[in-house]
Amino acid sequence: MKKSGLLALLVLSLNSWAQMTPVGSWHTVDDETGKPSAEIRITSKGNGELVGVVIKSLMPPNERDEELCSKCTDDRKDKSKIGMEIIRGAMQTAGSQQWEGGNILDPNNGKIYRLRLMPIEGGAKLQVRGYIGPFYRTQTWNRVSPTPLTN
Repeated sequence: MKKSGLLALLVLSLNSWAQMTPVGSWHTVDDETGKPSAEIRITSKGNGELVGVVIKSLMPPNERDEELCSKCTDDRKDKSKIGMEIIRGAMQTAGSQQWEGGNILDPNNGKIYRLRLMPIEGGAKLQVRGYIGPFYRTQTWNRVSPTPLTN
């Protein structure tokens, strides 16, 4: 194999490996319509804990829920959903591609769920599972492609 081919393969492999993390921007999908509903940015704190913030709504203005989290019951009550921290405290499970131990807020109903995050399909999608007791709900979020750099 030529050096250029090997280098290209190495770069593609590293890019794929680097994407097997929840860190990045994601489009949530509305359970009823199947359409993108919001953009969430997940970042890592210095200790490896993940935090997810609502960056923007992707719903047309006439289809959006209320702008404030009136159903929230904690420090997020009556705060704007845009800019709201909806993922808190998830940490990577040792030896796996799962992040657990945190929680996720559904700002539309105010409920807080135990959380599990797992990148799938080479990191192009994120399986987001929220638990209350033995019951859970799973969504699949789509990674937002990075914007190409321009000069």
